[in-house]
Amino acid sequence: MATTIATRPTSRSTPRLRPARRPKPIGSIERPRRSVLLTVLTGIILVYSLIPLVWLLVNSTKTQGSLFTSFGLWFSGDFALFTNIRDTLTYNDGIFVRWFGNTVLYVVAGAGGATLLAVLGGYALAKFNFPGKKAIFAVVIGAVAVPGTALAVPTFLMFSQMGITNTPWAVIIPSLVSPFGLYLMWTFASEAVPTELLEAARIDGASEVRTFWQISVPLLGPGIVTVLLFTMVATWNNYFLPLIMLRNPDWYPLTLGLNQWNAQATTAGGEAIFNLVLTGSLLTILPLIAAFLVLQRYWQSGLAAGSVKE
Repeated sequence: MATTIATRPTSRSTPRLRPARRPKPIGSIERPRRSVLLTVLTGIILVYSLIPLVWLLVNSTKTQGSLFTSFGLWFSGDFALFTNIRDTLTYNDGIFVRWFGNTVLYVVAGAGGATLLAVLGGYALAKFNFPGKKAIFAVVIGAVAVPGTALAVPTFLMFSQMGITNTPWAVIIPSLVSPFGLYLMWTFASEAVPTELLEAARIDGASEVRTFWQISVPLLGPGIVTVLLFTMVATWNNYFLPLIMLRNPDWYPLTLGLNQWNAQATTAGGEAIFNLVLTGSLLTILPLIAAFLVLQRYWQSGLAAGSVKE
């Protein structure tokens, strides 16, 4: 009796067919669409932003005599950067160092206080219901639209009646108010802190203070850093408010001090120290650049918060 043996087909006899891959559409995440016009515009903006920094760095290495006799975007003469830095820090009994310390004081007290108030107020507006909440929202939106310079003169008149002009408080107290920071923390806390997580903490017996500091603050980290950077830059570069509030040069911030040095050449018998003005300006922007580079990943995520709805 004949028997038949069934044999399994091998891969050589019947090759397996792989499904054809569909080409990824242009403009997707894996294959973004390239735009020559957008690339050119981005390059123009980059060059426009970097040219002033390059000009400042190059001219900070020149002496007073070679500033006006050389091309602004290239080096000339002796490399005098370190000499200029030393002269800047020691000129007029080291007044630049005092101005730098004043600026740090205004930033720590003003920007730090503004960030703290914005975090507390934004968290409360986002996670608690109370009478008048809509009215506060309207006031905050209206305050964002009002420029700070419009309030400088009324603030000066009020502070002069209180007798606190020409003191650091005249600069610190107005810096504590940041409507934009409050609005930013309000919107960020609404998305970053889940209400269910707060309810679970309350059920476990945690107080509101403990819930805020141990649960909410870590979640609000990117938003806090973003608000801190905005308020720090605004306070660091503040010029008009200290101009009308301060008369004593010992309380000047860097913005007023460098402007005084720059105007020194136009006064009778004044000494032109443009090389020190440029070097001081370079030293002034270095802390801001360092802060943005160190905190870059935090403020980028903070700006993107709430842009995608889950």
